[in-house]
Amino acid sequence: MRLAKLTLHHFRNVGFAALECRGRQQFLVGANGQGKTNLLEAAGFLTALRSFRNADNKLLVTHTQHTAAMTCVLEHERRGETHVTIKVRHESKELWCDQARVTKLADYLGQFPTVVFSSQDLQLVRGSPAGRRRWLDLTLAAMDAGYLRALQTYSRALAERNALLKAGRAVDAELAAFEQTLAPAAAQLIAGREAGLRTLGALLTAAYAKLCDDAEPASLGYEPNFAEADAESLLVRLEAGRARDLQFRTTLAGPHRDDFHFTVRRTAAKDFASEGQQRSLVLALRLAQAAWFQERSGVRPVLLCDDVLGELDPARRRRFWSAIDPESQVIATGTSLPDAELGAWQVFEVADGAVTEKVNA
Repeated sequence: MRLAKLTLHHFRNVGFAALECRGRQQFLVGANGQGKTNLLEAAGFLTALRSFRNADNKLLVTHTQHTAAMTCVLEHERRGETHVTIKVRHESKELWCDQARVTKLADYLGQFPTVVFSSQDLQLVRGSPAGRRRWLDLTLAAMDAGYLRALQTYSRALAERNALLKAGRAVDAELAAFEQTLAPAAAQLIAGREAGLRTLGALLTAAYAKLCDDAEPASLGYEPNFAEADAESLLVRLEAGRARDLQFRTTLAGPHRDDFHFTVRRTAAKDFASEGQQRSLVLALRLAQAAWFQERSGVRPVLLCDDVLGELDPARRRRFWSAIDPESQVIATGTSLPDAELGAWQVFEVADGAVTEKVNA
């Protein structure tokens, strides 16, 4: 897939922008805080109508405006030239594909994959389990409508059960009613995460070997809060934990407390890997995500690189570039232009939300 044109109206600090992309490499250059990442965020919104930065629609709409809009013209392997329009309001989203309104997200998922490489990705190694779970859920849901439905079902039932616990008036019958919904959804999430991380882990191992010349093995490991993966066992576990949950006024066990970890040379990367190794790990994770998206959808993802090239030393930068699918479109950002060795770029200058193509860059 290739993004041929991106038009934005009132998206964050971008009042209006129209980028017409030629070739496979585009570079957005400008000082920090000018809107480069906002443009990548809009392009990334294509995949699952979710921001890679946060989940609050209100932050995506320009202050004083009620609606943000983005229109994408895509060159698509399976659909040919495709037009996608997305409107974002404070409390809702609206999606059109080739002038037909799309009302079910499940009908849209998996068709327009993008992968974001961000300077914030280090937090996937160093940060909290919540950040890793969010990345994993967004990745799996983007390609699997069944996983998305299970996640939505689980999240709603969990919120309702926790509301009862917080009020301090929950009785067994009420808790049991929500547990009947929680348990099968939890089982589906655990199975999806286990299978997804197994595949992503193998792809990460291969990508990390390319980035580090096979110098050291890397892997992913799943840490489910529930070891049991069937609904009946999960029901028993939830019932057994009611007294403790009432004491703490929250649900203390379930997939909402899952985690996964990275290892390098069979040791925990969070504790023992160097900064260079950690950066290589998250790059390998994103390369694995891109390969998995292409495998699942049959569509080559657009790669969105947010201020990552400048943070790599020359050797890692060359290895990273050689590891990228040479047919993939890359849209990157930075405060200075990339090295000439990385090929020819179509360059856009970004200043205070305005975008101008730089001719003869």
